[in-house]
Amino acid sequence: MIEIGEVTVPAATVARLPYYLRALRDLMREGVETTSSSDLAERSGVGSAQLRKDLSYLGSFGTRGVGYDVESLSSYIATALGLGSEHRLAIVGVGNLGHALANYSGYAARGFQVVALLDADPAVVGGRAAGIEVEHVDGLEQIIVERHVSMVVLATPGPPAQEIAERVVTAGVREILSFAPVALHLPDDVVVRSVDVAGELQILAFHAAARHANGVASAGADGVPAR
Repeated sequence: MIEIGEVTVPAATVARLPYYLRALRDLMREGVETTSSSDLAERSGVGSAQLRKDLSYLGSFGTRGVGYDVESLSSYIATALGLGSEHRLAIVGVGNLGHALANYSGYAARGFQVVALLDADPAVVGGRAAGIEVEHVDGLEQIIVERHVSMVVLATPGPPAQEIAERVVTAGVREILSFAPVALHLPDDVVVRSVDVAGELQILAFHAAARHANGVASAGADGVPAR
């Protein structure tokens, strides 16, 4: 459970809030003023019952027969997610992935700003990505303090990730998004969100294999899978 103000919200619900916010902002761009739970749920990729339960943790929303006010619900969820103020990001590791992350165009619209890019490779340091000069990771702590970095994105290989993460925490940052293919061991008050691309692909491979196995198992005598 995670505390948002005076409200305690399940971590799984918090993980779904960005999807609700994205759907609501899409509706706003379309000029839609009110939406139903079923429509919002479909746009968010969840069931309507799940959506209503998630929103119930945040408060009372929606009017029977009318639905949700898109703008007010969007504003409330954005505030709950802490997007009322800008979050300043540093990206550590400016290889292919780091370049792609630096050049992502959606940061500003979601309340984030990349203020530093860092790497240890002399061939990379001094170059630029997204108009920002890549600096040496030796200056990590000073940069975090001077530029008021509030979140760090790790796009490094596995071996240096733990050491860099520890330096980030020592410098005062408590929120880390890690693309490094290792488990980070950090103090309990540090929030780490890990994105393991290979791991996610392996999960998809499992489902593909299971679907194939089930298809073979249900095949009829003529070898054609049952429908």
